[in-house]
Amino acid sequence: MEDTKIDLSKYKNTFSRKNQIARLLWTIIWAIFARPLPRSFGNSWRIFLLRLFGAKIHRKAVIYSTVRIYMPWNLEMGAYSCLAPEVDCYNVNKIKIGAHSTVSQKSYLCGASHNITLAQNPLIHAPIIIEDQVWIGADAYISMGIKIGQGAVVGARACVYKDVEPWVIVGGNPAKFIKKRILKNG
Repeated sequence: MEDTKIDLSKYKNTFSRKNQIARLLWTIIWAIFARPLPRSFGNSWRIFLLRLFGAKIHRKAVIYSTVRIYMPWNLEMGAYSCLAPEVDCYNVNKIKIGAHSTVSQKSYLCGASHNITLAQNPLIHAPIIIEDQVWIGADAYISMGIKIGQGAVVGARACVYKDVEPWVIVGGNPAKFIKKRILKNG
């Protein structure tokens, strides 16, 4: 095993030239036509731009101008869902955010990684599903292939590497069960 060497000179980008050009075009358009606008003024415009690039976004979703979205065609957002300031949405694969769910500021939705068991470290990816009524706390990390169940809360700065059950609160690194989430009327 000690003789094995990692050789990244043989790394192969699996994205097509068309995909790379689309991402470049998207990055330029978002930087010029979306980032400069305040949330209160430009939300409808940002939704329009995202839809233009293939995103499936409800008209009542909220996307802050400082959000970074890698591939808009892999993004789906329900009614009253929110991507807060400086969220990094690395959606190499599908990322779905359910209705009435919030991804708080500076959180990182990471839909890809690398296969470290192979010498070339090829890119691997899997979808992230955030169901309805979820709250992802500030600066949280959600790993690829994760499903956050309905009504769950992920605490600030938590790192989620395993699915989260519905209606529970998790926190820490790695995120662990804290308690059940029980809503009270009032």
